[in-house]
Amino acid sequence: MTAHASAPDHDESAPENFAIVAVASSAGGIHGLSVLLEELGTGLPVPLLVVQHLDPRHATVIAEVLARRTTLRVKLADDGEQALPGVVHIAPPNRHLLVGPDGILTLSTSRLVHFVRPSADLLFESVAGAYGPRAIACVLTGSGSDGAMGVDAVKSRGGTVIAEDPRTAEFRGMPEAAVKTGAVDFVLPLEEIAAVIRGLVETKRQ
Repeated sequence: MTAHASAPDHDESAPENFAIVAVASSAGGIHGLSVLLEELGTGLPVPLLVVQHLDPRHATVIAEVLARRTTLRVKLADDGEQALPGVVHIAPPNRHLLVGPDGILTLSTSRLVHFVRPSADLLFESVAGAYGPRAIACVLTGSGSDGAMGVDAVKSRGGTVIAEDPRTAEFRGMPEAAVKTGAVDFVLPLEEIAAVIRGLVETKRQ
């Protein structure tokens, strides 16, 4: 299984363009995110929000590490900032990352979800609520099940869900839990995910 047969059917009354991409990863995620960002290329027409589980006891250099692999701007998200096209906003350690319908980002220290903060579930649920059918959620390598409830929320609002193929993921827990929800539209090897995201966000933009 490399992908579902066709792109998901969206209601004709839905907004034409996807407006945001949210990505979640955990164990093995730095490599997974590096490959994804490198393959995405330049000029992404939507913001990209990232939850990567990080050790809260240490400062992180994830933005600097990932910036070396992409021409997109990569930064740790700031509370109250606007999510911008072509910018990769990463949840800081020990902060949940949420987004509102106006594209304003919020950082939260509310309770841990599935023992983690930031939580993919909370990010995906906020994206689903804010963007509905204009949202794309993507689950990469990771242990545990964070993100599974969130992809269900995205799908229930008409959004599109992508998961790394658990059979080829470095850690299969998170993508496997996502696939088991039945909410995933595309199950793909890591190297093929960027092309699908590009195809979706650039549809009808010509």
